[in-house]
Amino acid sequence: MSKDGKDGKDDPARQRETDPDRDPRPARARLGAGGDSSGDGAPRADDAGLAGALRALELGLGKKGLEPVLLDVRGLCTYCNYQLVLSGRSDRQVEAISEGIVVGLKQEGVRALSTEGKKSGQWALLDFGDFVVHVFHHPAREHYDLEGLWVDAPRVPIEGPADARVQADEY
Repeated sequence: MSKDGKDGKDDPARQRETDPDRDPRPARARLGAGGDSSGDGAPRADDAGLAGALRALELGLGKKGLEPVLLDVRGLCTYCNYQLVLSGRSDRQVEAISEGIVVGLKQEGVRALSTEGKKSGQWALLDFGDFVVHVFHHPAREHYDLEGLWVDAPRVPIEGPADARVQADEY
């Protein structure tokens, strides 16, 4: 019994430790470092999601997305392997880029687990499980500095067209 007089059986955290079926996190978050289901919470080492993230990049660039950055977060977090960050020049373009990615991947059999902020125009988050896509209105992207938050994440080398670069005096 704990010092509060309870035996701990009703504690959700304790139940997750003893019963993995009761763990509310998605299975991908419970995968171990080797991609197994040991549930040790260690970051994943598999490359699941890379092909999807690269396809999302192609779709985003097809809608004139700006400043693409693909972050390899496998060693830093457990909920995804890759994070793609793109910008748009306006609220409408942010919506078009995010919708283009969601629809394009859905047509290829890859469905978003969830989407947030698509209608706001300032930022959209598209969660595909093994990879996450962030589409920002460029000034909002600079303000929130997501790449700065993930400064320890290696950048996956990607190539984009010259018109996908923002000029220094543009914003």
